[in-house]
Amino acid sequence: MDMQITLIRHGVTPGNTKKKYIGITDEGLSKEGENEIRARSYPEADIVFSSPLLRCKQTARIIYPNADVQVVEQLRETDFGLFEGKNYQELSGNPAYQAWIESGGEDAFPEGESKAEATARSLAGFDKVLQKSKDAKRISVICHGGTIMAILSSLFGGDYYSYHVENGEGYTFDLSFDGVYSGLSARSFTGRSDGMATSN
Repeated sequence: MDMQITLIRHGVTPGNTKKKYIGITDEGLSKEGENEIRARSYPEADIVFSSPLLRCKQTARIIYPNADVQVVEQLRETDFGLFEGKNYQELSGNPAYQAWIESGGEDAFPEGESKAEATARSLAGFDKVLQKSKDAKRISVICHGGTIMAILSSLFGGDYYSYHVENGEGYTFDLSFDGVYSGLSARSFTGRSDGMATSN
């Protein structure tokens, strides 16, 4: 193993609690979200990256208080366009929302990004992470659900939505010196084990 990479979804925000589409909306963690992150145990990291959005930067500071967190703009969440800040109940009966649902999530959000656009951007951000991590063995990336699904479905195949994780959860996987990805493991970060950072 040359490199171990951990992708972590940010903690809960007020909008997450209300099941709202929170993409480029720059809201911070709720108190519940902060407490949930502090209660978990995350891997130690040689280098830490974050989306530019506040909820990710706050999560990174709680987990890795001594790290020089590097922000990568392309790791931000999908732009949900006209659906930003609304939940499925508020959008019920909206023809544009119904059309998006019927597309299987493939169509672009009205005045926002498509899944393909957000995936290409997220992969560009992940490439930047790798470029800046050449001397690191343990890499942690605090980002978003959509970003994680985009990266992992591209690297490992399978359905985009099968890589969904809850707030504060994520995945760990390995990247060998010759560019082979392996060992993908879903993580809740609720247990204690060697090499884990306590986030309190």
